[in-house]
Amino acid sequence: MFVRLVVLLLTAFALAGCAVQRTVDSQVQSWSTLARLPQPPTYRLDLLPSQHQSRAFDLIVPMAHAALQRAGLQRDDTAPRLIAEIGVRTGTGLADGPWYPYGPWGGGFGWSRHSGVRAGWMLRELPPTLYRNEVSVVLRDATTQKTVYETSASNEDVWTDAPRIFGVLFDAALTGFPMPPAGARQIRLPLAPAGAGAH
Repeated sequence: MFVRLVVLLLTAFALAGCAVQRTVDSQVQSWSTLARLPQPPTYRLDLLPSQHQSRAFDLIVPMAHAALQRAGLQRDDTAPRLIAEIGVRTGTGLADGPWYPYGPWGGGFGWSRHSGVRAGWMLRELPPTLYRNEVSVVLRDATTQKTVYETSASNEDVWTDAPRIFGVLFDAALTGFPMPPAGARQIRLPLAPAGAGAH
């Protein structure tokens, strides 16, 4: 009876998790010299040689294009008004202390010799691993080569969703374009389900 109850609880938790869409909290900071959307609002994406030769960028480039177009820009590789440059970076590290983010305790299930499955709590000896993902976008005037827009977005979480999280970060970085609020800000956006294509 107890085992059946545990199985039912685990099933309910799994179904609830599938029904809840994850969100991504991004730290964003932008700088702009633009007073309005450039006319025509066209751009060309220029990649560095290392980005051209990276297979990972084959997945990231469509996400950047989609975010730039959602921000109101139109791709024009022949006669663009703006030149766009992008960057991505990812890494891992430990949280700053054992209490991040939910305290030093974690729930778990284990086997008991006397009662079969048992549910309980265990003390975590080490802080969880954090996954940090960052993107940057720089826009330059195609005629003068002057930088007119610079923005970045970063996220730290105990879950890793690369590479699809980069699509959300590009959207966050371009929030408010072409006249974003001054200073650092936090942007929360939904994470597209796996298999939904480029965000």
